[in-house]
Amino acid sequence: MKFPHTLTAISVIGTFLGASAETWSLDSCINYAVSHNVDVRAALLERYKGDLSVIEAKDRFLPTLNAGAAQNWDFGRGLTSDNTYANRNTSSFGWNVQLSLPIFQGLGALRQLRQAKAAITSLDLRVDAVRDEVTLGVMAYYLQALYNRELVSVAEEELRLSNTQLERQEVLLEAGKVPEADVLQAKSQVASNEVSLVNARNDYELAMVDLARALELDDIDGFDILPVDESEPLNIPPAHSVYENALATNSSILAAKADIGLAAHSVSVAKTGYFPRIYFNAGLSSNYYTLSGMNNAPFGRQMRDNFAKTIGFSLSVPIFDAFQTRNNVRQAETQRLSAELELDRRENDLLKTIRQAHSQAVGAEKKYQASQTAVKAAKVALDAMTEKYTFGKANATEWEQTRSTYITTLSQQVQARYEMILRHKILSFYNK
Repeated sequence: MKFPHTLTAISVIGTFLGASAETWSLDSCINYAVSHNVDVRAALLERYKGDLSVIEAKDRFLPTLNAGAAQNWDFGRGLTSDNTYANRNTSSFGWNVQLSLPIFQGLGALRQLRQAKAAITSLDLRVDAVRDEVTLGVMAYYLQALYNRELVSVAEEELRLSNTQLERQEVLLEAGKVPEADVLQAKSQVASNEVSLVNARNDYELAMVDLARALELDDIDGFDILPVDESEPLNIPPAHSVYENALATNSSILAAKADIGLAAHSVSVAKTGYFPRIYFNAGLSSNYYTLSGMNNAPFGRQMRDNFAKTIGFSLSVPIFDAFQTRNNVRQAETQRLSAELELDRRENDLLKTIRQAHSQAVGAEKKYQASQTAVKAAKVALDAMTEKYTFGKANATEWEQTRSTYITTLSQQVQARYEMILRHKILSFYNK
């Protein structure tokens, strides 16, 4: 059974095997991870940007209002009113206020608003899809940790059997019933099992660190987890029914479908470049001039005399824009095709994942049932071999082979059990 396992440095590991200050269940781990995961927070930030895009799209319906002023000075020769040139200095000051109200924008503003609102739906589903990924990841890390913890128990049982056998060998050696080589072999086996136990504990600690890191925990001292609830029967639903339900509820699939609709809105927005645009315009302005060597009216009088009001309409009809609109439409249609291909890819990946999980669940269930029988048989064989060895009817090699078979069946049982639990939870997740 393969679970995610990424951390290799043991120097950063805390002590997890002792009593814990806080014990986490699978649900509490998932809830905490979903609330604190960086990818989820990044997706929520993108969702907030979507809200800003809707506000921006609504603002395109509003008019624009601009004000300006200018002061200029001219020096040197200039053309006079009698069509001659003379040296004179002039200054001018002017101000204006301009209002532009969009009346018809080729439906661009309306379609952009619809696109922005459609993007909100897509972004919500993307947030849910990221949460689903985090949930599945934490689930795998959690079961990996439990799996490694049970392997520690198996290693402890293996060491206990070896120590028991060593004690028997030493008693038999004192009685002169076995050679010293058998005792040395038993000691070697104990040492080997001690190394195996250390490795199993290290693997468990590494798995706990991986889980704590997936939860974005700052402090992992005293971190411990509870066993999963196995009171409910692990019924394996048919793969096709799980797939059908997942198509209707899986956030990643729904997000891909929403992206197709969003791409269709992009095509609609791009086509607005073919339509004309009409604006209502209004303005206020006035100017003040001074000319050297001339009698100039006062500032206030000129401002009153030169005050002007303007209103009007402007029409812009696209005739040829160097194929910019055509190219934008083609780009948008290409994005729509890409979105449709992405949906096909996600549906295929989902079907593959569900079929694989179903096949692995069925295989693990059969393997677990067989391993239960194998463990019982191996335990009976070990007890019988131990009794035979005690009375000198079997040698140390035969006992060791029987012990190894028993430990192997225990490990296989643990592996099959957690493989079955993991695949069942994956199927249940997609079958919701």
